[in-house]
This record gives sequence, structure tokens and C-alpha cells, in this order.
Amino acid sequence: MREQAFDPIKIPAQIWEREETRELLKRRDVPALLKLATQYAGASQVRIGAATGIAQSRISRYMRGLLQATDLDVYERIATGLGMPDHARVLFGLGVSHTDASDPIDDLQQRQQHDELTARLDAAASIDSTMVAILTVDTNNLRLMDRKLGAAAIADKMRAQSNQVQRALHHAVRPGIRTKLAHVLAETASLAGWQAIDMCALSDAWQHYEHAKAAAYEANDPALIAYVSGEQAFVLADLGRPAEATELLQHVHATYRSRIPALTRTWLSAAEAELAAILGDEHTCRTALDQAATLLGDTGHDPDMPYISLNPHHLARWRGSCLLHFGDPHTADELRSALAGMDGTYNRAEAGTRCDLAYALLAAGEPEAAQPHIHRAQQLATMTGSRRQRRRIDEVARLVKRALN
Repeated sequence: MREQAFDPIKIPAQIWEREETRELLKRRDVPALLKLATQYAGASQVRIGAATGIAQSRISRYMRGLLQATDLDVYERIATGLGMPDHARVLFGLGVSHTDASDPIDDLQQRQQHDELTARLDAAASIDSTMVAILTVDTNNLRLMDRKLGAAAIADKMRAQSNQVQRALHHAVRPGIRTKLAHVLAETASLAGWQAIDMCALSDAWQHYEHAKAAAYEANDPALIAYVSGEQAFVLADLGRPAEATELLQHVHATYRSRIPALTRTWLSAAEAELAAILGDEHTCRTALDQAATLLGDTGHDPDMPYISLNPHHLARWRGSCLLHFGDPHTADELRSALAGMDGTYNRAEAGTRCDLAYALLAAGEPEAAQPHIHRAQQLATMTGSRRQRRRIDEVARLVKRALN
């Protein structure tokens, strides 16, 4: 291998242990010591000069005995350049290198890291099943607040909850508690993802879902994995990539179909229907909607999956939104039925439903009838801070205005 001028000089450790080398060091025999670098490290004068910071011409004169080294600084440069171990430096009349001596600042930083990690591990160790249950309730309460008030109103609470759960999970040691905390984090991150979609912050949404998936995998909950993966598909849809979103949803459905409860399969079927509608595939859309209705039954509520809000009224809302793409004459009736069944706590969802109904009425030649729904949808979108719904509402408002003029 070709010698590199700035490669460090490495004289084998046993050479420094030899009695003859020790005598050279005691005598400060610089020419002989420099020749050790040539003999045992294959170092040229140029390389020795680069390692010691001494000009090659002076190295040559030292080695030929034409110049005598007497300056302590020169001895220090030679010792450092030849990589003398501490015992050799002492024999050479120098102090130890202190390269391994601890830095007070580094010691302080290490102590602080030690204390910080210990504190976090102790805090996580205090979390038991009761505390996990409290965190679960907190996330569910945030979900309820989000439905009514929107993401902006609870942004600080969401950040605090996410940070608390994530910190607890990252420092939890007991496997059982880690699994439960991972489940809470997956739900919390998934909610944050949907809020980001609603705020049209799609890059943030994608990252939230990545965190949610990782937590869901650690929780080893197939239903939760399927749900957060399915929700992530809507980031692709909102990016204008519905084909990829459909492919992702179908993969999730096929992978977990036999391991997830009926409610999750219902949600996935309805989601597939929505994407099929965006793609203009009416047959697939209607088939998926019928499958969702069959799976849902009469109730749809599952206390073990509070993150899925899906009952016959919600499915009617979803169905109406899908059929809107195909000019179905029953769309307005579907959406009116969905509105009648809403309990007033899903303000953002109601804004979307009224927006869909306005589109349906406009398509049916009833722009006047669409106006009150647009007005109420605008109020709700403003109340919840929904940029996603506001864009759709503004678009249908322009279309209705044009139809009335």
C-alpha cells in the first residue's frame, strides 16, 4: 500500500519495551529514535516531518547527526509524532501526554446525562397499569375534543400528551407496561396524523403515521396496525396519488383480514370505497360499500377501539360522499339521513357532510337549497380550523354562486 504523508506513525508497542530503546530514550538519542520510525513503521522523512511538524530538511539533518536537538519543544514534537507511549515519554524526559485525562466539562456533561437518564428511567418505572389507563383516557378525551373543536384548539394539549407518552415508552423497562404504552402512543400519534391531514400539513401527517405504525407494531396489535396504516393511505390520496393509496389499503386489508375484528374490516372497506370513488371505479366502490354495510351490522361501536367511530349514520355519510362522484340521484337522501343521525359532537365531520350535500344539491339542479348547508359548513370549518374542509367548501360555494348568477 502506498504511504500517505499524513498517516500517523505507528511503531509497534514491543519496540518501546526493548532495553536498547529504553537506553536511546534516556540518552535522548534523536537520530536513533527517528530511525526507529523508518525501520519499524516504514516512515519516510517527509512522513516524519508531517507527523512531528518539523521541516523535512531538519529531520534529515537530525538523522544524519548534522543538527542536534536541544529544545524541549522539539522533543515534544518528536514524542507526539512518533506516538510514544507514556512510559517512553517519561524516559525521554517528558511528562505523560494527558490524552486520556478527563475533561471537567466532559465529566459534568456525562454526569448530567447519567442523572437525566436515571431520572427518566425512575419516572417510567413508576408508571403502572392505572397510570396507563389514565393516559388512555386522556388520549380519548383529546379525540372527543378534536371532533368538536378541531386540531388548532387542542394543539398544545396534543403535544404535551404525545411527549409524555413517548418519553414514558422510551424509558419503560417492564415489557407489559411498554406494550400498553405503545398502544397509547399509536392511538395518540394516529390522532395527530389525522389532525395534520385536516390542517393540510401532509409531511407532518406522514411522520405522525410512521411513529404510530412503529408504536402499533411494538404493541403487537394487528387491528391498530391495520387502522393506522390505512389512515396513512389518505396522506397519499390528498397528495393526488389515489392509486398508490388504494394499493396500500388493499395490501393492509389482505395482510390483516383474518386477524382483525369486523369493525376494523368495515372501516377498511369503507376507506377502499372512498379511494375507488376518487379513481372513478364505481363497481369497486359500490362493492366495498356493500361489504362495509354487511360487516357493520346495527351498531358498530367497540369500546376496545375508540379510535374508530363508525355506526350506520357514519357509514351513510361515507356512502353519500362516495356516490357523489357518480351522480347517484339518491346521494342527497343518503347525506340528509346521515345528518339527521349526527349527535352534534362531530363538527368537522358535519362540515364535510354539509359540503357533500351542497355538491349533491347543486348536481341535482337545486343551488338555492345548497346555500344554507354551505353557510353552516363554513361556520363549522371555521370553528374547527379545518383547512381541508374549508378548501372544499370554498370551491362548492364558488360553483353555487356561479349557478345562481
